[in-house]
Amino acid sequence: MNGFLSILKPPGMSSGAVVGRIRHLLPRGVRVGHAGTLDPAAAGVLPIMIGRATRLFDYTTDKAKTYLVEFIPGVETDTQDITGTVIQRGKSLFTKEEIEAVLPQFLGDIQQIPPMYSALKRDGRRLYDLARAGERIALEPRTVHVDSLRILFEEEGHFFIEITCGRGTYMRTICHDLGHALSSVGCMGMLIRTSAGPFDIQNSLTLEELGSDLDQKRLYPMDYPLMHLPAFTVPDTAEERHIRSGMPVPCDMETAENVPVRIYWRGQFCGIAHRKGAAYHFDCMLLE
Repeated sequence: MNGFLSILKPPGMSSGAVVGRIRHLLPRGVRVGHAGTLDPAAAGVLPIMIGRATRLFDYTTDKAKTYLVEFIPGVETDTQDITGTVIQRGKSLFTKEEIEAVLPQFLGDIQQIPPMYSALKRDGRRLYDLARAGERIALEPRTVHVDSLRILFEEEGHFFIEITCGRGTYMRTICHDLGHALSSVGCMGMLIRTSAGPFDIQNSLTLEELGSDLDQKRLYPMDYPLMHLPAFTVPDTAEERHIRSGMPVPCDMETAENVPVRIYWRGQFCGIAHRKGAAYHFDCMLLE
């Protein structure tokens, strides 16, 4: 059992709980992980890695993700979303044009201070554990990338914004900072992740649809989320023991050095390698 699942995570369930549910459907010892945490209150696409696909974590999490975000102006909470305790109120009525006028401030590479209620670690402790203990520490801003923001619709003063962004971008913090950009305050309401790389909400399975049985036919192949990477096929004449041991293989000299490349041999996806000189060196070997 090796490959990816695209699960439609329900609100009120942690990403870890989804992994646990799927682990119980598999033979003992099969590794399971998720590629990109969703907060418990959020819903949407949660890519699940199964078996040897867990070795590909570093190559899947950097892909762009798209969210439907509910922006609630006029309310600030300690968690930056509607589940937290209200700590400040401000102007709450804005037009669509007023919101759109400040959205360009959040495009491209932007600086973001992560929320205290997050799974990031400081000195080995989760920030949310520190926050719940009443501790507050100074956090440094981080550079994150936002590809696009657009208002889809407005309902009772709340604005529903589609945001496409890179790894590590907090939607809660965008809503918090958007409130300040409007000379007010704001927080996030509903959050749905509609896509994560090639995994789309339209093609994701609910846990109910997944049922109590899981077979290989339900999985996306291990190279499915990696099709954006260049590929190289090792000649069929290469010795099997040479390939399976992960030894360097002759390369396509047109490939730039230190760029991840998908390696295939006799129709099998072997893993990820990078070119160094005249050979590909494996970073991740998937054959066993």
